Amino acid sequence: MASTSIAQNLAFVNWTVLTGLALGSYAAVVFLRRRSAATSGFLGFTAACAIVFGLLAWLSDGALPLALVDSPVVDDPTWTQPRATALLAFCGLAALAIVVRRVRPAAGRWVELAALGSGVLALVFAALSWGGTTATGVSSLLLQLVLVTAAAGGVFTAMILGHWYLVTPKLPESPLILLSRALLAVVAIQIVLFWVWIGTGAGPAPDDAPFAALTGPYALFVWLRLIVGLIFPLVVSWAAVQTARSRSMESATGLQYINVGSILAGTIVAAGLYFGAGLLV
Repeated sequence: MASTSIAQNLAFVNWTVLTGLALGSYAAVVFLRRRSAATSGFLGFTAACAIVFGLLAWLSDGALPLALVDSPVVDDPTWTQPRATALLAFCGLAALAIVVRRVRPAAGRWVELAALGSGVLALVFAALSWGGTTATGVSSLLLQLVLVTAAAGGVFTAMILGHWYLVTPKLPESPLILLSRALLAVVAIQIVLFWVWIGTGAGPAPDDAPFAALTGPYALFVWLRLIVGLIFPLVVSWAAVQTARSRSMESATGLQYINVGSILAGTIVAAGLYFGAGLLV
């Protein structure tokens, strides 16, 4: 059954979700710190959450099976240790940045960038691990990992930021508007790439004809990815921008709660389709 091959590789799906939450939320912190008036309390709390997710991702990396089961995706063990090391370096540097910023804010900014760079390296090593032997396969998986990371971490950060307005009433609405617009752009790009990848039969699955995934054995999961994980979050993200612009922060926060569920569900399905069926969606 189609669901069986996905279920057998849930450890890799778990790695994708945890890594996405860790690196994506930290990238959102770095972005908001430089582009908005977000409070230091919010930024510090979200960075701490990113570190916790990062440690969980590192632990899950060490527990990954040596090979995928009934999947066209092949794990290249050459990149296993570099991937785990990059994740651990991200956690360490992100924690160091919190400490350094209290003493020397200028130096802390550089440590933050170093942590973000380590996170990017972890995604690169992951793409080299599971993207196959061709440059196209590796680059396509890397792009997918970057986008699901931005979406998962971005929506988690937006949800936390919405709560911050309840305890900081005078916080300007610009940080939430900026983050919501960025999330809207990320989801829109994901929808475009969904159709590009489906239309070209992208992924390591053998002999996939263009658009065959829409009617094949994994069609239910592909349509769930599109409708629940992409189109619905696009609509909700647009609505979140509008409510934030009108300073209806409780409504905006509620919409981000809904978005967390739909985007994470879409991330789980997308990762399951890749690691279980070799499909990029």
